[in-house]
Amino acid sequence: MFENLFSLDGRIALVTGGSRGIGKMIAAGYLAYGASTVYITSRKADQCKATAEELSKLGRCIPIPMDLSTLEGCRALTKEIQAREEKLDILVNNAGAAWGAEFDEFPESGWDKVMNINLKSPFFLTQMLHPALQAAASEARPAKVINISSVDGIRINPDETWSYHASKAALIHLTRRMAARLARDHIVGTGIAPGPFASDMNRAARDHPDAIAKRTPLGRIGIDEDMAGAAIYLASKAGDFVVGETIAVDGGHAHARLAG
Repeated sequence: MFENLFSLDGRIALVTGGSRGIGKMIAAGYLAYGASTVYITSRKADQCKATAEELSKLGRCIPIPMDLSTLEGCRALTKEIQAREEKLDILVNNAGAAWGAEFDEFPESGWDKVMNINLKSPFFLTQMLHPALQAAASEARPAKVINISSVDGIRINPDETWSYHASKAALIHLTRRMAARLARDHIVGTGIAPGPFASDMNRAARDHPDAIAKRTPLGRIGIDEDMAGAAIYLASKAGDFVVGETIAVDGGHAHARLAG
């Protein structure tokens, strides 16, 4: 009854923003747990290809360099996937951006850039790939859509990243609404809200891990296995009955008092 509960054997996955950070951790975990193919995207072609080459030691990893900040980029990625695969078992909407500026100086460009890639693109990419997800989905083995939000969408922090906070909070609610619709097609929608993981997006955790660890209830920053474990759980049979939830993987930050 409980055999292969966390196996991803034979599944095809797409991880946007998969060339580094959170996306790379998830892509590596999927390959390690049996995914037959993991596609990764990145705006930077060289980095995307280098990461795919590195992860290919774990399994079949294919780079598709793409800028997903526009609908044209989402359409181009969809065409690439459709040309290569008849179905898609797992879509991880991880590509994201952040922008920081003081309240009185925050620019419209910083608002639009972050909202477009963090909130608009996950919706429309999922919409465009809906037929491929449907083709993979069944009652016995639903397809999965996993949106990567942030603990900053659950609670605020002192950083003046206005559009980032707003976009990630909105993505959590969008995940609930999308999940309610997609469930009828045997597509399970969920989310992950990462906390402090060392990455280019979270430079504080990357450059000052000891200081961030002291502010983390669990006493450390996140490691690759923490993120991969949550993503494997939601993508596998183990997570088939979890619908619309966004899981905080943050060492306790979502439940800690605002620091600073």
